[in-house]
Amino acid sequence: MPYQPDQKLATFIQNLPKTETHLHLEGALPYHLLQELNPDRYKDFPSSWDDDYKFLSFQQFEDELISMAIEWYTTAERYHEAAKIIFKNHQNQNVKYVETSFHAGIVEFIDSSGPEIIAAIRDAVPEGLAVKIFMGMLRNQYNDKMGSVIEECITWEGLDGIDLHGQEPLPIEDWTKRIWPAARDNGKFTKAHAGEFGGPNYVREAIELLGVSRIQHGINAVNDKQLLEFIKERDITFDVCPISNVKLDVVPNMAGHPIKELLDIGVRCTISTDDPLSFGNSLNEEYAALAIDLSFTQKELAQVARNGFEVALMSEEFKNTYLKELDQVISNC
Repeated sequence: MPYQPDQKLATFIQNLPKTETHLHLEGALPYHLLQELNPDRYKDFPSSWDDDYKFLSFQQFEDELISMAIEWYTTAERYHEAAKIIFKNHQNQNVKYVETSFHAGIVEFIDSSGPEIIAAIRDAVPEGLAVKIFMGMLRNQYNDKMGSVIEECITWEGLDGIDLHGQEPLPIEDWTKRIWPAARDNGKFTKAHAGEFGGPNYVREAIELLGVSRIQHGINAVNDKQLLEFIKERDITFDVCPISNVKLDVVPNMAGHPIKELLDIGVRCTISTDDPLSFGNSLNEEYAALAIDLSFTQKELAQVARNGFEVALMSEEFKNTYLKELDQVISNC
């Protein structure tokens, strides 16, 4: 990636306590595991890691990611092995809190249940890192096999929440409108992907029909000023993935990304990596991209980090430790 900060900026970013609130576990698979599994097929890094690579479509991105992920994620034990490396990498970047999702569809194809996958991921969490585990499901995921899984998942011990994935043009089906509030009634947190490839109406739809307060991506809401006022009134947060947005051609380049405009308007945004397996990115690189191509100041970078802790699903004591640390950083900038 082209985001190579100077030493001073790199040190500042590294030292910031950070959160990652939008991470697909299958899409975060460490590539070296594939290289060890199938050296001939995965000898070279994916071309999508190239600096100026653009996926031709969401379908191409999804097909390529799934083809890699399903080769590795065949058992709960494989989830555990990958998660240990993923979480260690987070700690190496001074990340203190992570929200990650595993894909419900995997349960259809492997001989491990959702609770077994959750337990395997949970057992991989190192001391000092707080992790919340979500199950992500497609807008049309409810079928003869997955219907019972979706109905039951909102009662699973160890599952912290659910997230709506998939292509936005697909309608939000009736089962979704029923499951999302039921999940909250069972103590689960709910999120939804919207406003990535779809327009502002998809963001409003997710908020109004599903009752979510966290939108994954959401950036196309910038084109609807009335919606932005609604989002601020509802205190909605966008978990944004800038490098993903560029490589998927949601925005033409990083300099044209609307995250700074959204923050300046007063919309709370966090930043995450989305699918590092496909984009070859790191969380520190996301921060560097904001500074290099969008002229974020150190104070603004620290505020973005603070935003992540503001919405983190963690104890107030744990959260306040990092909020106070970031307030000190901000005041010193």
